[in-house]
Amino acid sequence: MKFNLNKMSKKFIAGLFITGFVVLCSFIGEFFTPWDPNAMDSSLKLAPVSAAHLLGCDNFGRDILSRILAGMGTTLMVALGTVFIGVAAGTVLGAVTGYYGGIVDEILMRFNDAVLAFPSILLALVFISIMGPGKYNVIIALGIVFAPSYARIVRSEFLKCKNMDYVKSARLMGASDIRIMFVHILPNTLKVILSSIAIGFNNAVLAEAGMSFLGIGVQPPDSSLGRMLSEAQTYLFIKPSYAIVSGLMIVLMILGFSLINEGLEEA
Repeated sequence: MKFNLNKMSKKFIAGLFITGFVVLCSFIGEFFTPWDPNAMDSSLKLAPVSAAHLLGCDNFGRDILSRILAGMGTTLMVALGTVFIGVAAGTVLGAVTGYYGGIVDEILMRFNDAVLAFPSILLALVFISIMGPGKYNVIIALGIVFAPSYARIVRSEFLKCKNMDYVKSARLMGASDIRIMFVHILPNTLKVILSSIAIGFNNAVLAEAGMSFLGIGVQPPDSSLGRMLSEAQTYLFIKPSYAIVSGLMIVLMILGFSLINEGLEEA
């Protein structure tokens, strides 16, 4: 797989810039915020924009800018953790079933099909109801739910590659199955996997935001963009900036990775 870096499109550059901005804000929010994002002050309830509070304060008197920065870090961490678990588990499962085939493929893929038959959010809600809410449980639940889709993608690529000449040559030279799968075949599937990772990241952001919006995702005192949207809906006409900025950050996260993915496909 080769990318022509000299011909990267404007989409890729724009996506890289947007994603860099999001990551920078998330990194800053982990180590520095203008105010304690969880500090409440009833005297500042729904306070307007000021020099001290650049985006004003929410219904509990908490600084909105500080909570946005902290919430971006939480949402980004959940999305990255979800994709990591999903890709790791799905890649191993897809590689084994695609390479060996036979009864192993039949059993695991039928189970995989059964999981994919249910809406992913519904399955995630089931896992969360069993494990309980919280950002780490959300990461585990979404990672498990997303793994079957990655497994199907990797399996299809392994089915196409396992009988190619370079794989046959590796077998003749005595390479082990593990080496053939993860040194010879897997690198040739990265183009498809990278594209699916970008899509999976966007789905993870939306899933986390949706679950936190419903109150079963990230729990207080941790902030997340989805929970902030849920809290802001009551005050949409009184303080619209609260909901607008929270929603805008979610859009930027999704837009940045989508543009990067489209740019890589063009390259």
